Amino acid sequence: MYTDEDYMREAIKLAHLAAQRGEVPVGAVVVHEGQIIGRGSNAPIATHDPSAHAEMLALREAAHHLQNYRLPAVSLYVTLEPCTMCAGAMMHARVTRLVYGASDAKTGVAGSVLDLFAQTQLNHHTQVTGGVLASECSALLSDFFAQRRATQKALRCPTV
Repeated sequence: MYTDEDYMREAIKLAHLAAQRGEVPVGAVVVHEGQIIGRGSNAPIATHDPSAHAEMLALREAAHHLQNYRLPAVSLYVTLEPCTMCAGAMMHARVTRLVYGASDAKTGVAGSVLDLFAQTQLNHHTQVTGGVLASECSALLSDFFAQRRATQKALRCPTV
């Protein structure tokens, strides 16, 4: 039997792939009946597509796999708290459960900036579990941005 941590580790592997491509390191997997049916890692830079977030790509693959745009019996695991776009897609797809790693104090809508999933006016309510392997997920993001800042600083101030 797989645990939330096991599925999050799969999402973390995908986040590492995104980082290797120079994308913000976010990874996501969609699980249905214990099987991963959708995978995604951030790709908006490479694809020139603002909707190419890890969650969106994983949802697209899962919908294709199930041959249905509705995904009522799935859980989505993502390394970073979702943004409004991704949360909206999850609700439209009727995702049963969201599990995320790191909170996002700038754009997170599962409780950090606001909580779209708690809006009783909306017609679908996804169960949310946050903080799964949060320190690993946060470290991946912190390391990525620290390295990016160091690279930019080196470009501005080359050593002679």
